[in-house]
Amino acid sequence: MPEGDTIHRTAAVLRRSLVGGTVTAARAQSRPGLVRVPRLDLLVGANVTAVEAHGKHLLIGFSDGRWLRTHMRMRGSWHRYAPGEPWRLPSTRASCILETDAAVAVCFDAPEVELLTDSEVCRRRALTSLGPDLMAPAFDAVEAVRRLRQRSGVPLGEALLDQRALAGIGNVYKSEICFIERADPWAPVSVLSEAALASLVATARRLLLANAAGGRRVTTGVARPGASLWVYRRAGRPCRRCGTRIEARRQGTQARVTYWCPRCQQGPVSGR
Repeated sequence: MPEGDTIHRTAAVLRRSLVGGTVTAARAQSRPGLVRVPRLDLLVGANVTAVEAHGKHLLIGFSDGRWLRTHMRMRGSWHRYAPGEPWRLPSTRASCILETDAAVAVCFDAPEVELLTDSEVCRRRALTSLGPDLMAPAFDAVEAVRRLRQRSGVPLGEALLDQRALAGIGNVYKSEICFIERADPWAPVSVLSEAALASLVATARRLLLANAAGGRRVTTGVARPGASLWVYRRAGRPCRRCGTRIEARRQGTQARVTYWCPRCQQGPVSGR
């Protein structure tokens, strides 16, 4: 599933392929959850000027002052192809297609696709409400900790997924970060010290940056298949630290599955 490292890596790939090119064709098509299908044909003739990642949002900028914003949610992905190259997924799954003389960029399965002006980007709440981007060069760790602290009554596992607190963490990193830091994902943020929150934020940034180059996502330091993650999708299997059975349970209003070791991550509040 795409998290901050995936989106930033995708932006880097698309930037190399698209920036400086002129749009020769563009279209969007209806997908489940896509409320409005934007008229991307308006982009034909414009030059691609930028490709940027903001948390889990990907923005492509054009010389006419418009921006194409996409959000992948759980299943979306951008692919890059040479003109005429067969696509790896069926065209019915394409949310939007952007073509230049040199490349074809296809966004598959994204539920959020919209065309914005410069002024709309500055006002779009989905972007303006984002917390500090963990992968940004000028990442503000102090502000990220402050925003987490504001969610004092929220269970830690839910707070880490709140993109308004800090942007870039998804379900994989949520579980892995809590395990590495021996933090109980079910305990409210209020029980964690400033130092503990700062350490969680630092670990999150370290892991996202370490995995930005692509390949298998690794948090254990071992890239071997089946050994790269500490707890994610390992429910019922022994903890790599202590041998205790890893547990899993849905958490929060989005019912995202949290994985944890009940022995390594004992906290002052049970909640389970």
